[in-house]
Amino acid sequence: MNHRRKVLPQASGELFLTDGGLETDIIFNHGIEIREFAAHTLLPSAAGRHALAEYFRGFLSLARECGTGFILDAPTWKAHSHWARDLGATEAELREANLEAVDFIATLRDEFAGNKGPIVLNAVIGPKGDAYAPESLLNATEAEEYHAQQIRWLVDSEVEMVSALTFTQAEEAIGIVKAAHKADLPIVVSFTVETDGRLPTGQPLGDAIREVDAATRRAAAYFMINCAHPEHFRDAITDAGWSRRIKGLRCNASRCSHAELDAAEELDAGNPRELTALYRALAARMPWVNVLGGCCGTDLRHVSAIAKAFTPGDALAS
Repeated sequence: MNHRRKVLPQASGELFLTDGGLETDIIFNHGIEIREFAAHTLLPSAAGRHALAEYFRGFLSLARECGTGFILDAPTWKAHSHWARDLGATEAELREANLEAVDFIATLRDEFAGNKGPIVLNAVIGPKGDAYAPESLLNATEAEEYHAQQIRWLVDSEVEMVSALTFTQAEEAIGIVKAAHKADLPIVVSFTVETDGRLPTGQPLGDAIREVDAATRRAAAYFMINCAHPEHFRDAITDAGWSRRIKGLRCNASRCSHAELDAAEELDAGNPRELTALYRALAARMPWVNVLGGCCGTDLRHVSAIAKAFTPGDALAS
């Protein structure tokens, strides 16, 4: 059932898509409230479940049209114990939410079984605390113990990998990588950066990736960058070993800082054509990247434009 955990399909280097900014799209473009920005809370209601299904069907149809693979994310980003009080949820309820979320995406995978490219079941795990401004610094041991709980909930599901999404500090990333490695579950680490290309802690992106790799013996399958505009980090990218560990990009459409986005009352969706051009410019410098999608402010329009600019025969997928 989980044979892909040994070798992830995207390791082939072929093009894989992800979705966009799930929460911002559903809230701002479809007028559906998401309690505490926790998308798994939509699953118990028929209307919420339908909204999530229709959202992902758009991206799965895009992958089918373009002949690419797809990383299908379970909405589990905030389904961990740090948020239990805010969500009014028990540990048992959070565990069930993780399993229900994976079952949900497995059903969608089966619905699109005719897609040419592989569909990989991925559970996203958010940091402990605010993804824009870390509330506290975790050491690696604390982070491993904390994130091991959600990973234990997921390990017996159909999920094929997990992604530490919008992580803000290297030590927490080290901890979750160690927890996933002990559970024999592939993990991807996706850092977010500020407008200066550094993590919210102030650490340079390259230093963070090197630190995680050194402490975990390169146990992460690869790294990504998400929740940052391409212009925020493009100057930090060099043709170095640590840069080549970055295989995926899920950028914001907006140039706003995290603080500005957090305070915004309206969605800044940017321009899909401009964002695609920026992805192309990044691809020229990072031809090893083969996982592409979006983050805050992006939707099917943005990812469609990006996908159609990078076909499986494009140099990016080589």
